[in-house]
Amino acid sequence: MAGTLFLVATPIGNWEDITLRALRVLKEVDLVVFEERREGSRLLRHYGIDKPVESLNEHNEAAATQTILNRMKSGGSVAIISDAGTPVFSDPGQTLVQRAIQLGIRVVPIPGASSLMPALIVSGFPIREFLFQGFLSPKRERRVAELQKMKRETRTVVLMEAPYRLVQLVRDIAEVFGESRRICVAFDLTLPTEEIFHGSAPELYKRFLKEERKGEFVLLLEGQSPGATRM
Repeated sequence: MAGTLFLVATPIGNWEDITLRALRVLKEVDLVVFEERREGSRLLRHYGIDKPVESLNEHNEAAATQTILNRMKSGGSVAIISDAGTPVFSDPGQTLVQRAIQLGIRVVPIPGASSLMPALIVSGFPIREFLFQGFLSPKRERRVAELQKMKRETRTVVLMEAPYRLVQLVRDIAEVFGESRRICVAFDLTLPTEEIFHGSAPELYKRFLKEERKGEFVLLLEGQSPGATRM
């Protein structure tokens, strides 16, 4: 009988943000799969969990997926975790999930920490509907073009980016949207250094230029007012 694939959410910064169910599953499975060995090992070590491990990332996804599938086809149970937060979402692992479903392997989500929902609810923007845009292009010209396409978007837009690109992203939003739309930057969520910034992109761009910040963040862009003039 085939095993089970567990998709286990882990803390996005604060070690206390893990569920009892997640800890139990990590202790019971036969194999834990993580993205980066350093981060995955640190997490398991922190909770006193000693398990066989395997890495699955953008560099080895095809080979690792087959290895993990073989383990489950032999009856083994596997937990996949992200470096932080919910696995598969904006992270490697979707191919593994798709192949497991095709093979009739049971896939079980273990919910928990995520930066998406905390950032949305603290933004103050309408969230009945929202657009998760995720990561934009690392190339400025293409990134600006992607932002231009959002000028008529009436829903709140959620953007993610590498920690070292905060200033560049806010600069480009300021260039495209000016003072017309507010943004919210949820910085270092769940950590003692957590800060939530609200304002226009030009305002926050000037602030971040003066006050350098390095850390994880989620940026939310206010949607265009339905009654606003379209350019």
